[in-house]
Amino acid sequence: MSDGDDFLAWVNSTLVDAERAQFDGDDRPRRAIWSKVEPVSVLGAWRSGVGRSDVVGAFEVLASNFSGCTDYSLDLISFDVNGDMAYTVGYERITATLDGKPRTFTIRATQVYRREKGEWRVVHRHADSVA
Repeated sequence: MSDGDDFLAWVNSTLVDAERAQFDGDDRPRRAIWSKVEPVSVLGAWRSGVGRSDVVGAFEVLASNFSGCTDYSLDLISFDVNGDMAYTVGYERITATLDGKPRTFTIRATQVYRREKGEWRVVHRHADSVA
């Protein structure tokens, strides 16, 4: 398998599972795939943070507002792997309960990844809601 194939396999399994859990109210899998090595940052659709502590805090707040995720899919527009760095651009389509109300929504998300000790880790996320 090529680096691109290995990366996509990770995205379509580990990353997608972590995101689904986040929208089901459990931020632990997402935290596990994020780098513990600075710099890390998130400019999110609802929460933002710079530095591991801020990022984890944003994930915790988000998770406390979500539950009942019945659908999560990532429609990739593009991605690339260059050595130990990679990125994805795509649409996340989610059906979950947000603040007690069932919702279906789409988020545009760009993420940057760094390979650390042979494992992919997220280092940056920029996301916004699609009207």
